[in-house]
Amino acid sequence: MYFILLAVLVFGACKNDKGNGIEGPVLVKKMQEINVYTHRHYPADQELFANFEKQTGIKVNVVNAKADELMQKMTKEGAQCPADVLITVDAGRLVRAKDKGLLQSVVSPVLEVNIPSNLRDEDNQWFALTKRARVIAYAKDRVSPQQLSTYEDLAASKWNKKILVRSSGNIYNQSLLASIIANDGEDDARIWARNIVGNMSRSPQGNDRDQVKAIVAGEGDIAIVNTYYIGKLLNSSNPEEVKAGNGVGLFFPNQENRGTHINISGAGVAKYAPNKANAIKFIEYLSGVEAQEVFAKANYEYPVNSAVEPSDLLKSWGDFKADSLLLSTLGNNNKKAVLVFDEVGWK
Repeated sequence: MYFILLAVLVFGACKNDKGNGIEGPVLVKKMQEINVYTHRHYPADQELFANFEKQTGIKVNVVNAKADELMQKMTKEGAQCPADVLITVDAGRLVRAKDKGLLQSVVSPVLEVNIPSNLRDEDNQWFALTKRARVIAYAKDRVSPQQLSTYEDLAASKWNKKILVRSSGNIYNQSLLASIIANDGEDDARIWARNIVGNMSRSPQGNDRDQVKAIVAGEGDIAIVNTYYIGKLLNSSNPEEVKAGNGVGLFFPNQENRGTHINISGAGVAKYAPNKANAIKFIEYLSGVEAQEVFAKANYEYPVNSAVEPSDLLKSWGDFKADSLLLSTLGNNNKKAVLVFDEVGWK
């Protein structure tokens, strides 16, 4: 009688699971996926996601939006958030995501080997995937590279009405100023920002590519831009953009002291990730040699993995010394940077 009752209970349980659509194969299928919230929007990323699916059998579901929108979405969804991984650009945003409690610490010997310590969160909540250097683009026909030296020198009167740069609301500029605060102190950073405003050839507008186009159009002589955008211009299908890219030279500031400021794109495992193991495997893949080569060649970004060399285009710009500042410092100084920008009238 006992065995009959046990058999009925087991059969009933199995039947009930089936009735609710919970079967063994379905559970396995559900586990073999990953939900990626990403701010990046590049064909190279789609190629990498497809390669990851092919190699692992883990389906990559992508939600694409601006960084702030994704973070708002994650906050609103709370513990029910389906995101496994958040990908965005700039350490400032990654620190913001951490501070909002949207990420979690992970243990990965692979990531510790692939990514230098200054390019990952001290609590292992986020990890850099690519680097972009923020450099000085200059008009080849009007500026000699011998005239250039440091970010600080851009505040000199010799650059009066010659500088082009995007708005203070841009995270890249906020992180650049955050690095100057860290290296020079807040008072000197404030003086620097005020003098940059005085040296602007026009009110801040447009993105980094627009600053380069403005140089070629004669609206200014130098601009502060990310290297990645120069690669985009030079490889554009638009002849005017290619012309703009070829019309400027690139200078890496502060080579005689701390090095050129860099910012990153990076990823972290979401706090309530339903597929945490897959999420870690995914970020490990993106930090590996295969993915890093794609980032470098197809998207004109510097690899974070030292086993991978920059693309030929990036090599053509020359080697440079990068600022080794702990990138979390950029996020920690972000509020100070924003306040300084407001104080000096950097629009």
